[in-house]
Amino acid sequence: MMLVEETSVPVAALPVAEFREHLRLGTGFAEDGLQDTVLESFLRAAMSAVEARTGKVLLSRAFFWTLEAWRSAQTQTLPVAPVTELTQVTLTNRAGEEVVVASSSYRLIADTQAPQMRSTSACLPQIPEGGTATVRFEAGYGAAWTDVPVDLQQAILMLAAHYYEYRHDTALQGGCMPFGVSSLIERYRPVRLGAVAGQ
Repeated sequence: MMLVEETSVPVAALPVAEFREHLRLGTGFAEDGLQDTVLESFLRAAMSAVEARTGKVLLSRAFFWTLEAWRSAQTQTLPVAPVTELTQVTLTNRAGEEVVVASSSYRLIADTQAPQMRSTSACLPQIPEGGTATVRFEAGYGAAWTDVPVDLQQAILMLAAHYYEYRHDTALQGGCMPFGVSSLIERYRPVRLGAVAGQ
């Protein structure tokens, strides 16, 4: 299985001004925007880390997911949440020939933890032997920073500030995540009490 991000978060959607304020950087000087590129990179790094830990897409982007077999004949759990739209499903055979699946044959089951693609008939379209299925979808809480839950906003700012503060420290290893950030994102982490239907 392979998940690919087709679009990236635009710079305009990043909370650079909020992050600058969080860091208490001075304002009113000619060099106000001097560090913006650096701040953007730390924000992107923090968002990436939180998304990896939680399986949640913070700001809206397009993805495609390629897999060789469905986990269930009727449903397939999607790899991230929240998913807002299934845009296309394509089947590719061993020879590389593609067939677009009719959108009427599947639907999105929205869920904050484990969204699913579910067949509208007896089963999902059969993946050719030796071939793949590619599911394209839109995921994220929204296009604007204000669409992201407040606790996740705070976690991003805290983690980005941590990266900024320790930007010259090469001793931090093992995916260091400050306790305050871990506490804020804990309720968003995937539930692993047992097998999720369709997985």
